This record gives sequence, structure tokens and C-alpha cells, in this order.
Amino acid sequence: MLPTYVDESYTDTWFAMAALLVDGPAAVALTDDLDRVAAAAAGGYGLGEDVELHGHEIFHAKKAWSPVPVRARIGVFDDVVEAVAGQDVRVILRAMDVAGQRARYHRPDPPHTVVLQHLLERIDECVTSFGEYALVIADEVDAQARHRADLSSYREAGTAGYRSRKLTRIVDTLHFAPSSASRLVQAADVLAFLYRRVFTVEETDERSRKAKIAMWSRLVPRIHHELCWFPAGTGGQQALWGRDVR
Repeated sequence: MLPTYVDESYTDTWFAMAALLVDGPAAVALTDDLDRVAAAAAGGYGLGEDVELHGHEIFHAKKAWSPVPVRARIGVFDDVVEAVAGQDVRVILRAMDVAGQRARYHRPDPPHTVVLQHLLERIDECVTSFGEYALVIADEVDAQARHRADLSSYREAGTAGYRSRKLTRIVDTLHFAPSSASRLVQAADVLAFLYRRVFTVEETDERSRKAKIAMWSRLVPRIHHELCWFPAGTGGQQALWGRDVR
């Protein structure tokens, strides 16, 4: 069974989620690596030893990361990506054009609900292909009971949409944990932030652009699937960008 860690990154116009699938040895090794990244930052810049590796906060110098210089923060972000890329893990990434969803539907479902469904479909598909099962651990969010009920429905009746499937390989229920308590949820958060940023933000600073692309390039070999849904599409047609890596 593969523990699968999930977190999201979003703005008013985009919603992205990442799933990090790990086996036991990789989970232990990656947690140790991320603990060392956090400890080095804490020792170098006077942060708490339990400082959270949170993509938005690191990138934008928020909360605990506010006194850390930009070059050091980019280095921490890079170290997290390098730690993930250095382990035998699989990454699944999904996103949605939220502005396009609002334009297409009069009463759209919450973006978190839609993108989580797409992510769970691909998690189920991935572990099925390897003869495995997944236990999903996600960052704490609102409407946890609804998300658990949705998973039960997906298991019994299947998901909605053109790639409908019954999710038979995600065991138990959705487990929600505070990201502060899990380095692997934090890693999923960093991946979700990087994914959204790579494809939706044109960096004005050339150094930031190069650093972002370099980090993404190192992550690519670990990506099993990544796709963004554009509900409004072009010419009235729904559209997708991304790829399936088999």
C-alpha cells in the first residue's frame, strides 16, 4: 500500500493539487531529508526547529519566513524539490482554470471538489497499474466530511465526467492532518505551489524564472501524470493541457 500525501495551491483564477505517492522506505528517507532542510534553515536564520516548509510562505517571505533573504528562500525551495526528486516516488498533479469554470457554469462546484475528484481518479488509476493500493492523507481543509462522502460515492457509483471510474484502490477514507505535523504533506504543498506557478505565472525576474524552470526540470522524471482542465476551452469546447506519463 502506498501512502499518498495531498495538498493544494490556488488563487482566485487557478486551483492546483499535488499528490505524492511513496512507499515506506521512501517516506522515511524523504521525511529525514526534509527535516534536515528545515533544520538547516532554522539554524541559519533563527527560525523555530519545527518551521513549516510551506510553498507560498517560503516563496513570498510570509510568516516565519519573512526575515529570510530571497536567495536563501529560493535555496530552501530548491532543496525541497531536490529531496523529492532524489527518492523513488511518484507525483500526480491536477489543476483547473477557475475563471473558465465560472464562465462555463451557472452554479459551479467548488474548485477543491472538482480538482480533488480528478486527482483521486488518477491516484486510483496509478496504483491499479502497479497492483497497489493507496491511503490518502491530505492537509486539513474545510468541508472534510463532504470530501469523505464524495470518496464513498466514487467508490460505490463512480466519478462524474468523461473519464468516470469506480475508485476501488483507495482504501479506508480520506485522512486529514495538519500540514505542520507532516513533512510529506508539506512536500506536496511545495509541489502544488511550484506546479501552479510554473504554468500560470510569467516571472518578471530572470533569476526567478531560471530557478523555477530548473526546479521543475528536476521534478519531471518523478511525474506520473499532470493535467490542467480549462472548462471554457476555446470556441466553446472544453480543453486540457498536460500529459500522461505511463
